[in-house]
Amino acid sequence: MRVVIDTNVLVSGLLSPYGASAEIVRMAAAGSLDLLYDARILSEYREVLARPKFSFEKSKTDILLDFIEHYGIPVAAMPLSIHLPDLDDESFLEVAISGKAECLITGNVAHYPMRSKRKMRVFTPRRFLNRYF
Repeated sequence: MRVVIDTNVLVSGLLSPYGASAEIVRMAAAGSLDLLYDARILSEYREVLARPKFSFEKSKTDILLDFIEHYGIPVAAMPLSIHLPDLDDESFLEVAISGKAECLITGNVAHYPMRSKRKMRVFTPRRFLNRYF
């Protein structure tokens, strides 16, 4: 299943190993999900996971990010025709649409208004798990 995972899901999954986000991270690491990404998404993942407030071990996040880059699916995304409320979220929706993802998984569904999604399904981690598994 082709998906795009917002950075907040990745962070939440690493911070709380028993939640829905953690299950999605485990599924991705096990190869049950095909992660779509582009350079902007990888850059954001790297920057956010390196923030001192999270105290993630760099060697472990490097392994995860290398895995995503090696086994994920790179996408050359087309720009959206309208802007999202948070411009930082646009790359995730652009990659999801251009890469023909089944959905985008985010903890901030409200950041993706209906008019901008172009029929892309946007789910919270819990809703994604309830719907597909």
